[in-house]
Amino acid sequence: MTIQIYQYPKCSTCKKAQKWLDDQHITYESIHIVEETPTKEQLQAIYEASGLPLKKFFNTSGMKYKELGLKDKLAEMTEDEQLALLASDGMLIKRPLVTDGKKVTLGFKESDFLESWK
Repeated sequence: MTIQIYQYPKCSTCKKAQKWLDDQHITYESIHIVEETPTKEQLQAIYEASGLPLKKFFNTSGMKYKELGLKDKLAEMTEDEQLALLASDGMLIKRPLVTDGKKVTLGFKESDFLESWK
């Protein structure tokens, strides 16, 4: 499976991640996270492949996250409810979300990208 990068075009972190992939000559499929928000099923598969806690998938610095008061609500929500919420709005998902079906990185840290995508 090719690497998929769920990104938002105006996001500077997404731009850095794409530049890094380009500089390494790594081919990837760029997916607009708001126009093509991953489905609940896709998110479930990505979450399971990641080995990360589900709360790491939330864009905690985003306006939508703050507007909805999710900081306090997430702990009371089931995993199923959290996945449904993430699938309801791409702006709630930490970006860029990069996966090849087996590995997953959230956000952009060069050391993580070197380890996962080089």
